[in-house]
Amino acid sequence: MRERSIRALILALVGILALTGALAGSVWFLGHDSQARLAAGLYAEKAAKALATGTLPEGLQSTDRAALEADYAKVLAGMGKLRPVVKVASVVLDKGERRGTITFDQSWKIHADKAAWTYQSTMPIAAITRAEGVEWVGTWSHEVIAKGLRDEEVLNAVREVAVRGDILDGDQDPLVMPRPVTRVGLDKQREPDAKVLAASAKSLARRVGIDPSAYAAAVAAAGPKAFVEAIVYRDEARELIGIAEDAKDFPGLRLLPDELPLAPTARFARPLLGTVGQATAEMIQKSGGSLRAGTIVGLSGLQQSLNDRLGGRDGFTVQALMVGASPRDLYAVPARQGLPVATTLDPVIQEAAELALDQVSKRGASALVAIRPSDMHILAAASGPGSEGYSTATLGQYPPGSTFKPVTALALLRAGLRPSSPVPCDKSIIIDGRTFTNYSDYPSSARGSIPLVTAIANSCNTAMISATRSLAADSLAQAAAAVGLTAPPTAGIPAALGTVPTDGGKVDFAAASIGQGKVVATPLAMATVAAAIARGEPGSPVFVTEPATEPAPIGGRPITADEAKALRSMMRAVVTEGSARFLARVPGKPVMAKTGTAEYGSGNPPPTHAWMIAIQGDLAVAVFVEKGESGSRTAGPVLEDFLRRIAR
Repeated sequence: MRERSIRALILALVGILALTGALAGSVWFLGHDSQARLAAGLYAEKAAKALATGTLPEGLQSTDRAALEADYAKVLAGMGKLRPVVKVASVVLDKGERRGTITFDQSWKIHADKAAWTYQSTMPIAAITRAEGVEWVGTWSHEVIAKGLRDEEVLNAVREVAVRGDILDGDQDPLVMPRPVTRVGLDKQREPDAKVLAASAKSLARRVGIDPSAYAAAVAAAGPKAFVEAIVYRDEARELIGIAEDAKDFPGLRLLPDELPLAPTARFARPLLGTVGQATAEMIQKSGGSLRAGTIVGLSGLQQSLNDRLGGRDGFTVQALMVGASPRDLYAVPARQGLPVATTLDPVIQEAAELALDQVSKRGASALVAIRPSDMHILAAASGPGSEGYSTATLGQYPPGSTFKPVTALALLRAGLRPSSPVPCDKSIIIDGRTFTNYSDYPSSARGSIPLVTAIANSCNTAMISATRSLAADSLAQAAAAVGLTAPPTAGIPAALGTVPTDGGKVDFAAASIGQGKVVATPLAMATVAAAIARGEPGSPVFVTEPATEPAPIGGRPITADEAKALRSMMRAVVTEGSARFLARVPGKPVMAKTGTAEYGSGNPPPTHAWMIAIQGDLAVAVFVEKGESGSRTAGPVLEDFLRRIAR
């Protein structure tokens, strides 16, 4: 009676486990449902469950279980907190049903985004008959953990960190590459006194400009042997030198040498190229396992937008280690090394642009973009100190003011006018009740009926508004498209160009003709306009050449060589007889330009943006200053300084 009860219990348990195993994908090869086979299957499932949690199966043929447990823990130590998924593949018994072998399917997910390490391992089992029934026991060895693992070996997972790709300049020379840095922080092993360490943490945080309370809390929460980073400096940074000299003021201070992918200087094209650093907790959480603490990733700019290419993918190797022997590889997923990103930047021209912008007030954003018209390569895209890290050069959209007048002039040329055609330049003009005027010190000698070229040279607002009153509502938008101003940006970086609406009334159209109202453009867009006029055809500005991007389609009817020639003559007149005479003294090829002042906001008078665009040889430039007096007085000196710096 007792034997039947025990057998019924085993059958019930095995039935439950069989259902669970079937749902989990386990496969049992047990033949007839003898008591021995059912008990063997039950033992196999329990053993698989134990292995999946990193514990020894029960019922092993050993007199020293404690020694086996210690050895097992040592074997798994190199795998950290990783544990395998273990399922029973089969249970095979001999004919006498006294001995057999369990085969386990094991799968280690070393990294969530990479192929798992999968294999089969085996464990011999033997039946022992007791009064209560048949009991199975296993024979333990390292072969149960992993096939071919010797009893003297332990497991070890090693991460192979991918080498980050360089960012190259226009000559394919490294621009952003590993450069020496120093990690500044507190080492808790160097200062065991918690109160002293807390005070040191706050003091160090104040010194480097981070939140003292947050950093002190991070230090307190870290382990007793932790190094808690506060900031990273370039090795040549003055701040680092000062902290090193005052090390005694920061108990527990430690300076760790390292390398990070960096540009030549701390500010060099920083908003554009971006920065790299350790992945944040939020990034790690969203990565699906591809990132972990300490992983270096792009945090902004090009480093972030092309991080997958630059950063590559880390790999790993699972090794068998034995004292006195070389590591033996059991499984490996090789790292995919980062690939370079080739840009069009010219370091000399970029540095000249940044130096030229240094003269601008830090109270507002500023930018300078230089494009080589022959191939539309962006040679410089600098954003001034007042941009506070934002890429004003490629993303800041503002009304372009009179730098838009060459676009308006193109619309007039297409309507039949020539540079010599007369246009009325009056003191003011009224459109649907709105009065438009010229700038306050507009030269009286350039009023009245004047040639279109003179109106452009002296930037007569009323002439442009009067001349365009008979144009179609979409004529300005069509002209803007003809020079690439409104095309989708395909430079290979986060960027925007411009917008010229067609759905406004007469007042909106009048404002648009002088680059005001709803017309907006980035400095990159206005440099693109200048480049199209210089080359005689529109083109998409290019910043990244590898990986290559497809140029944007140009909408409408592109500018022609004859139209561009006429516009260049008008822009040259701006320098020879108009508002940019100061550029006539710049060395090198003749300069063609257009000044621009755009009102924004409220006030009497309202504040203004200052703009200039220019062409010199195979170079097209746009300068923008958010808070400026006028194009000639504020943006003009920046442009002149830049052109003189790069004069060859």
